[in-house]
Amino acid sequence: EVQLQASGGGLVQSGGSLRLSCTASDGSLDEYALGWFRQAPGKEREGVSCFSTINNSPWYTDSVKGRFTIASDNVKNTLHLQMNNLKPEDTAVYYCAAGVRAEIRFCEWDMGYDNWGQGTQVTVSS
Repeated sequence: EVQLQASGGGLVQSGGSLRLSCTASDGSLDEYALGWFRQAPGKEREGVSCFSTINNSPWYTDSVKGRFTIASDNVKNTLHLQMNNLKPEDTAVYYCAAGVRAEIRFCEWDMGYDNWGQGTQVTVSS
């Protein structure tokens, strides 16, 4: 199974930017459904961005549209999440995930993803 290693989190002021990376080993990311999820303290894990398993188009949760961009670098076998104009409500642990496309109906749901990175903390100060 593919192994995922997430990085790039940190502490940033409101309005700042971060770029998360998720590097894969023991597998090629282009064979999988890919997504970014986050979990804030006291809240359930939610989908942030992913590639549709139907047409591979990017999906974003409403709160990050226009600010976040998902990208997959198949040469470097790395998934990225560029996060601009960060807000305090973006504070969370961010996880990358990969799963078999046939087992994932809606990429924004965390069901079906069976490969997860370890999480990287993003903290946005006001």
